[in-house]
Amino acid sequence: MGRKSKFYVVWKGRETGIYTSWESCEKQVKGFEAARYKSFETEKEAKDALDAGPPAFIPGAAKKAAKSASGTFPIPESISVDAACSGNPGVMEYRGVITASGKQIFHQGPFPEGTVNIGEFLAIVHGLGYLSNHGSDIPLYSDSKTAIKWVKDKKANTKLEPNKKNKDLFLLVARAEAWLHKNKWNNPILKWDTASWGEIPADFGRK
Repeated sequence: MGRKSKFYVVWKGRETGIYTSWESCEKQVKGFEAARYKSFETEKEAKDALDAGPPAFIPGAAKKAAKSASGTFPIPESISVDAACSGNPGVMEYRGVITASGKQIFHQGPFPEGTVNIGEFLAIVHGLGYLSNHGSDIPLYSDSKTAIKWVKDKKANTKLEPNKKNKDLFLLVARAEAWLHKNKWNNPILKWDTASWGEIPADFGRK
């Protein structure tokens, strides 16, 4: 079966509009500070989203948007993290952004062989380290229940087997686990409500 088409809305980028491939969308948003974009399953959803504008928690967006189904909004003064993986396992990368603006604050990868869960785990730990280095106790958002649990357990419970291809990645995992055991943090690690708020701001837009 062929790959299902996606429709990519760019609210803020070099050229706004709807794009039918990640490659064309990426040209508009890659390297563009505070770019805002999201993928949709149907053209109608994309058109409606483009007309409605970006989610209401983004500064400057329409304040008339209705309250989310969960009864809350994301906390703007926070950071968000996410990972992307081409295959599972496959080429993996992760990053962190300022939730309110989408400004990227760190990025690692691509690693030649990893998994989404490992990327999400490393992204959270990297985010906690970043906040610790900056003396900040603001929240951190992740859309991965698995990675949040791994961080709570201070152990990446991955089924991926170490090999020559992913040796460097497993060294990072070991360092992350060691950091969790040696450090304490006050930053709340919160689950991003994708159903209510849309894709997490750190999303790579490749779904």
